[in-house]
Amino acid sequence: MAANVQENIYEQVQEKTENIYEKPYDKTTNAEPKYENHDAGQQSPEEPIYSTLDQPEYTPDYMDTRGTSPDEEDQPSASSDREETSDSGVMVASLSNGDGDGYGSGRSSSLENYGDPCDDQPTLAQDDLLMAFSLPEDGSPEPEEIVDYSLKNMESCAAAEETTEVADPNQPQVALFVKAGSDGESIGNCPFSQRLFMILWLKGVVFNVTTVDLKRKPADLHNLAPGTHPPFLTFNGEVKTDVNKIEEFLEEVLAPPKYPKLAARHRESNAAGNDIFAKFSAFIKNTKPDANEALEKGLTKALKKLDEYLNSPLPDEVDADSMEEEKASNRRFLDGNDLTLADCNLLPKLHIVKVVAKKYRNFDIPSDLTGVWRYLNSAYAQEEFTNTCAADNEIESAYLDVAKRLTK
Repeated sequence: MAANVQENIYEQVQEKTENIYEKPYDKTTNAEPKYENHDAGQQSPEEPIYSTLDQPEYTPDYMDTRGTSPDEEDQPSASSDREETSDSGVMVASLSNGDGDGYGSGRSSSLENYGDPCDDQPTLAQDDLLMAFSLPEDGSPEPEEIVDYSLKNMESCAAAEETTEVADPNQPQVALFVKAGSDGESIGNCPFSQRLFMILWLKGVVFNVTTVDLKRKPADLHNLAPGTHPPFLTFNGEVKTDVNKIEEFLEEVLAPPKYPKLAARHRESNAAGNDIFAKFSAFIKNTKPDANEALEKGLTKALKKLDEYLNSPLPDEVDADSMEEEKASNRRFLDGNDLTLADCNLLPKLHIVKVVAKKYRNFDIPSDLTGVWRYLNSAYAQEEFTNTCAADNEIESAYLDVAKRLTK
């Protein structure tokens, strides 16, 4: 009797199992299939795990999107979105602005490129990416992750880099401090700042640049170089303030084969145009109309002297065995077709002469000085010059109180 009952139980279970799991669901019937925890408020198994967020699609106007039909946009592919997620990189932009108050604008020349520093903030993820997630028991969505896009100061960025990257022991730690513009952040008018900026850029060494607002010089910089105005430089923690000595030091320490040699091959290149800025200063500060013409001629004479040097062939441009008449030089810079330390010294000053003399004395560099104009135009085609130079309005503003009006 007990055996029969047990056998009947097994038969009933077998029959019940066949009814529940083997019999297909008949959609024509009104009976609703029962699922586990059906009344617990969970999503139906028929609903896909992956679903789009209930947010309007956002695509920045600078981002390249695929051309899709409206139907395809409404049914995004989970596999394609996962590919986009894996291919996307995370970028972090920061400014080396000291304490965030006294000075701003940071640059790096692993370029450092670099270039800039304006780019729109990079998008880390699109709003319509597909993702799998589970809701808490109360059904409320999980809070979104908060990403900090605020600008970091130089100290915090350096600390973050040290924790994620192993510093190269052979890589010097170089920081350049230059004069800030009228806004306290951009590059200000200072030919000596640009001179060192160009040298470091041409050397190809990794370095940080900080613009210092002289009106609100931070206390930490005052302690770093007391009584010193920019430019100055720190090299592996050692502060250096003399521009000429800094140039000599960088040429000696950042030497071949790792770094290029920037010294001019010809001594005459170092002296070319060295009297132009003095003639310009006397011309722009003069207040006597009677002396203006003589001072203008003095400046023009200095420019012509530079023009003659630029159009005269260098010794290595002359073919000693040639019987032809010696031709004029077409080189781009003082010592050849490459920038040297001599150019880093002269070009920032020559550019100031061009901008300020035109603004306050309506003086143009004569067009027949072909060598000077070739020299300037060659500089304007080099990022080492254009990216380290102050804007023209900054230069004009710096000389607003220096340039004296001619009085009768």
